[in-house]
Amino acid sequence: MRVHWEGDAFDPECPTRIVLDRVGDKWTVLIVDVLDAGPRRFSEIRLAIGGITPKVLTSTLRSLVADGLVDREVYAETPPRVEYSLTELGRSLQEPVTALRQWAEANVAAIAGNRNRHEERTARV
Repeated sequence: MRVHWEGDAFDPECPTRIVLDRVGDKWTVLIVDVLDAGPRRFSEIRLAIGGITPKVLTSTLRSLVADGLVDREVYAETPPRVEYSLTELGRSLQEPVTALRQWAEANVAAIAGNRNRHEERTARV
């Protein structure tokens, strides 16, 4: 029997914070965005996401599978083929993830400029 309950992210004991850590992770955001286009193999995901190491990609994919956001399908072929795809729950994350990525892309210049000005001001003090 499945019980429905809602979390409280402001409660330090609530597991909602674990979910926020997962979905707020840069690699999760990028993986979910890549998988929105459909199932992908490990190497295809890695090529689409510049700068992610195989170790980090493996770890993140395992976590996303464990969380039920991504499916891992192994095909009985020689050599074996493995594909990753979004689950229904993972697809429900796509809209906010895309919005977050687009916001970051649109505002990166302003944020970088603010950081530079802040560093210049604090260096003079």
